[in-house]
Order: sequence, then C-alpha cells, then structure tokens
Amino acid sequence: MPTSFLTREGYAKLQDELDSLRTTKREEIAVRLHEAMEGGELIDNAEYEAAKNEQAFVEGRIKELEVLLATARVISDVHPTGGTVQVGSNVTIQEEGLEPESYLIVGAAEANPSQGKISNESPLGRALLNKKAGDKVQVDAPQGSFSVQITKVE
Repeated sequence: MPTSFLTREGYAKLQDELDSLRTTKREEIAVRLHEAMEGGELIDNAEYEAAKNEQAFVEGRIKELEVLLATARVISDVHPTGGTVQVGSNVTIQEEGLEPESYLIVGAAEANPSQGKISNESPLGRALLNKKAGDKVQVDAPQGSFSVQITKVE
C-alpha cells in the first residue's frame, strides 16, 4: 500500500470522520434497521433496503479510512528549507499572460483545488515536484500541455 501524505489538519479531519462513522453513524443505521425489521415483511421493505445499502457504504468508508490513516505520513508543519518543491510546500506559479496562483502540495486524499490544495499525484503537482523557484515547468495535463514559471517556493 503506498504512503498517503496528509497535513496535520487533514489527518485530524479524517480521524474525526472515522470516529463519527464508527460511533454515531453506525448507531443511527442500527436503529433504522431495527425499526425497519419491526415492520414485518423485509422482502418489500424499501426502508430496510436503504438502511442496508447505507450500512454497506459506511462500512466500506470505515475500512478505507482505516487503511488510509494507517499508511499516512503527516507532512510537517515546518517544511525543511531547501528551496525545492516537496509535499507540504506552498508554491506560487504563473502561466504566461495569467495572474500568479498559489498552491499547497498535498497527498491525493486531501487534494481540493478550489481550496488551493493540489495533489502530488496530479499532472501539475507531479511536474512541480523537486523543482525550484525560477524554473519553467512543462505540465502534461489531460486537456493538453502548458508551461508555468515557479515564482516562489515556501
């Protein structure tokens, strides 16, 4: 299983989700299943089927989170200075003719481009890794290739 990179905040958020699923959500589903079974006929009981489906989804998500958190590597809040882009780096890039954009390089489980967090496994994240401020980087994305200039690495 490959290592997942998470920020401390991302790790805590996923741990909270796991705790909530194990306790609150499992209990809610158990109550729904119990109530649906009291209705008698289970074969044509839509509520029972919906609760069973939700139970399967929740158990799958619990397993997924357990594996993710067990293999996670927490990105240090204090990134070592070396000037190269690594997981945990804040990177400012500029595509020719456009405004500069800043991103935090994170693991795939925590990626959220609308919040400025891009995965180290994405085309842009992969292209930026191990590069320095001043480097011009070619990005091969599904929509086509483009180049960006790295203006700052923190």
